[in-house]
Amino acid sequence: MENIKIGMVGYKFMGKAHSHAYRDLPLFFPDTLRPHMKVICGRNQNDVAKAATQFGWEEYTTDWKTLLQREDIDLIDINAPSDVHKEIAIAAAQAGKHIFCEKPLALTLRDSRDILEAAEIARVKHMIGFNYRFAPAVMLAKKLIDEGRLGKIYHFRAWFLQDWLVDPNFPLAWRLQKEIAGSGSHGDLGAHLIDMAHYLIGNITEVIGMNETFIKERPISDNMTGLSATSSGHRGKGPVTVDDSTLFLARFENGALGSFESTRFATGHRSTNSFEINGSKGSVIFDFERLNELQVYFTDDREDVQGFRRVLATDPAHAFAEAWWPPGHTIGYEHTFIHEIVELMNSFRENRQPIPNFKDGVKCQQVLEAVDLSIENRQWIHLSDLD
Repeated sequence: MENIKIGMVGYKFMGKAHSHAYRDLPLFFPDTLRPHMKVICGRNQNDVAKAATQFGWEEYTTDWKTLLQREDIDLIDINAPSDVHKEIAIAAAQAGKHIFCEKPLALTLRDSRDILEAAEIARVKHMIGFNYRFAPAVMLAKKLIDEGRLGKIYHFRAWFLQDWLVDPNFPLAWRLQKEIAGSGSHGDLGAHLIDMAHYLIGNITEVIGMNETFIKERPISDNMTGLSATSSGHRGKGPVTVDDSTLFLARFENGALGSFESTRFATGHRSTNSFEINGSKGSVIFDFERLNELQVYFTDDREDVQGFRRVLATDPAHAFAEAWWPPGHTIGYEHTFIHEIVELMNSFRENRQPIPNFKDGVKCQQVLEAVDLSIENRQWIHLSDLD
């Protein structure tokens, strides 16, 4: 198999990010299998036709089911809104197509487990889109933990802060409707924090949380794309049915404690996706807005030079760095998607499941629902209660 022929469902924010990754991968990673951008799919014919031309797809369609009937499609890329993930993913698995699906895997834990089961029965490859794992600085943090250089891990604290919903007149976009998005900042932003915790620290065993919806109604939108929307105001207002902010505490299987905060109401924060890890031998701090850097502290440094040091993860010693620019020449958000696709393409060559995959998506969904249940019941919830 020299290339992987792709049919993609979705063409807006994530559709553009995935398309960019498919196009740039062969230029910088020539030894991987090549993604072949066959067909892009979307509901609006005019818009998806424009996207096909702009992004570089050979064909377009408005019916995703036709992709499953084509022998010249190997993999279905799903980055459409969350409410359609289950139907498309299960149908793709039953058609024998490999699947790359954006997070969250589904609207509910039961649905995500159904998707995983379908993929495992069909024995297809399956990957979920947690792209932040693939920042070289994050992978350095993982390396330091795995090598024991931070010692026993005591704390994981993480926060994902945005402010794009502070204006009460911002329209009622699909991300604010539970029946489409599943949840608000919790499932959108918090899911990334949960997966990062699983990747770096390990399994979460119990949680307790709280949330709030600050703006209860918003103008019904006329048009929306990505994180933007417009409204004339003539259609009235509709209810916001998801959380604006969710916070929760967690215990990990290895004894570490965790705190998580996700919000779209942190004025001044465009996309502050950060974590800090404290261990017996050292600590690390990561901030997505400075994604090439990892702040590192070791307790065995001499006292006169102790303190956090800034490590620029662009040298060849760091993951993926050799493919890019000379040391010190930084990379950006889009490169995390390219690295993600490198992992996906390599999984075909090495005949294995890519990581992260739908099992990770189910684990993330289990924590999301446990937090929701804890908020509803106002008590700690053990993850085993959802088994």
